[in-house]
Amino acid sequence: MRMIGSLPSFRFSRSPGLTFVAFLGVLCLAYIVAQLVLEGDINALVMGGLVFAGLAIVVAILNDWRRGLYLLVGWVLFEDLFRKYLGNNMAVAFAKDALTIVLYISFFAAKRQRLVKGFKLPFLVPLLLFIWFGVIQIFNPASTSIFYGLLGMKVDFLYIPLIYVGYSLVESDADLRKFFSFNAVMIMIVTGLGIAQSILGPTFLNPAVLQDDIRELSSLYRLSPITGLSAYRPTSVFVSAGRFSNFLIVCWVVALGFAGYLLLRIRRGRNLAFICLAVIAIGSLMSASRGVFMWNAGNSVVIVAAFLWGAPWRQGEARRILRILQRSLLVVGLALLVMTTFFPDKVASRLAIYNETLSPNSPTSELAYRTRDYPLKNLLLAFESDRWPYGYGIGTCSLGVQYVVRLLHAPPMRIGVENGYGHLIVELGVLGLVLWIILSIAISVSAWKVAKGLRGTPWFPLAFVIFWYAFTLLIPMSYIAFVNYQDYVLNAYLWILLGILFRLPKLAQETVQLESSAALAAEPGQA
Repeated sequence: MRMIGSLPSFRFSRSPGLTFVAFLGVLCLAYIVAQLVLEGDINALVMGGLVFAGLAIVVAILNDWRRGLYLLVGWVLFEDLFRKYLGNNMAVAFAKDALTIVLYISFFAAKRQRLVKGFKLPFLVPLLLFIWFGVIQIFNPASTSIFYGLLGMKVDFLYIPLIYVGYSLVESDADLRKFFSFNAVMIMIVTGLGIAQSILGPTFLNPAVLQDDIRELSSLYRLSPITGLSAYRPTSVFVSAGRFSNFLIVCWVVALGFAGYLLLRIRRGRNLAFICLAVIAIGSLMSASRGVFMWNAGNSVVIVAAFLWGAPWRQGEARRILRILQRSLLVVGLALLVMTTFFPDKVASRLAIYNETLSPNSPTSELAYRTRDYPLKNLLLAFESDRWPYGYGIGTCSLGVQYVVRLLHAPPMRIGVENGYGHLIVELGVLGLVLWIILSIAISVSAWKVAKGLRGTPWFPLAFVIFWYAFTLLIPMSYIAFVNYQDYVLNAYLWILLGILFRLPKLAQETVQLESSAALAAEPGQA
C-alpha cells in the first residue's frame, strides 16, 4: 500500500462558538474588501487575495507534500504574471521561496515518520564542498553587504533539496505519468500564451504601465539586419523574454522524453504529449530567440541519436522509436504549416532573423561571435580583475543584485562579466570555478550511469533527456551565462528531474516484477 508522506490533516471544530467567530471573521473580511473596492485600490485587493490564497496553499502543502510539489511548480511558472501586474512587488517574488521552505518542512516531517523513501546522493561530496565554499564566501571582505551573500546562497542552493522530493514523489508508473502529464498541461498553457503574445504584441499579458526594473525586459524587439523585419520577443507569463526562452529549452527536452516513454510503455496520454511537442515547436519559432532556436535544434539531434542507440532492439520494439520520430516530425511540421498559413508575416520575420544572423553564409551572421568569441572574450575579462584568485564574494554579481541595492540599500558592486565561468571567477575566485566544474562533471557522470543502465527499457527516453538536460544546463549553458543555472525555473526543474531520474532504476525493477507476478497469476492453472 502506498504511504502518503504528509502531516496530520487540519481539522476544524463544529462548535457553535467557533462557528460564530468564523462568521464574524467573514463579515470583517467582506467589509475590508468592500472598502478597497470603493477606494479603487485594486492592487491591495489583489495582494490580499494572494495572501489568503498563499495561506490556503501553505495548509495544503503541510497536509500533503506531494500536492505541495505540484502547487509549487504551478506557482513557480505563474509567479511572474502577478509580479508584472503588481508593480514588480518583491513580496510576490519571495513567495516561491517561502512555499519551498514550507514544502521542505512537510517533506522532512514525513521523512522522520518514515513515510517517504530516501537515497544517498552519488555526488554528495563535491556538492557539500561547493556549498561549504559558498558559505565561506558570504564573509568575503570585498563584498559590501552580507545581503549579497545571502542572495547568492538562495539562488544557488535553495532548490537543491528538491532532488529528495522528486525521488520520493514517484512510487509507481502512474505517479510518473501523472507528474509529466501535469507538466505537459502547464507547458501548453504557458507556451500557448507566449504564442498569442508574439502575435498580439506586448499589450497582451502586460499591464499598461510596467515597473522600471522590468519594463525593458518585457518590451524587447529583434530586427533582421538585412531585410529590416521586426519581431517582438514574447515573455508569456514571465517578466522577461529570456526566462520564457529558457523555459522553452527545458520544455522541448522533457516533452521529447515523455513522448518516447509513452510510445514504448502505454497508449494513454500520447495525444497530449504530441500536442505539447507541437505547441513548443511553434513557441520556439515565435520566440524570436536565436538561443532557443539553436539549443532546441541541437538537442533534437542528440536526443534522436540517443533514442536510436537506446532502443530495445532485442525485443523487436525499435520500430516504435522510429514511430516516435515520424510522428514528432509530422506533428511539428503540421503545426508550423498552420502558423505559416494564418500568420505568414509573423513567421517570416522570425525566419529572416534566424537566417540572417545564424546562417554561416549570411554576411551579417553572428553565429561564431555569439557562440565562441563573445563568451571567450568575457571569460578572459574576469582575469583582469585584481581579485580573480579569490573573488568578491558569493552573490555579488548574481541574478537579482539590483533588488538588494534597491530594497536593502546595499552599496552597489558594479562588477561582473557576461560569461558563466567568468561570473564564478568574479564571485568565488578560481577555486570556486574548479569546484563548480568538479560538481558539474560528478552530476553528469552519475546521471549518465543511470540513463545507460536503463538502455533497452521504456524508461530510457525519460532517463536520457533528464541526463542531457542536467549536462547542458550545468556545463555549456552555465559556461555561456551562469544566470541560466540561477534562473529559478530551470533550477527547480533540474533538481526535481534529477530526483526522478535516480528513482527510475528501482521503479523499473519494481514495475517489471509486479507485471511478471500479475502475468503468472493470470495463467491458467495458477493459484
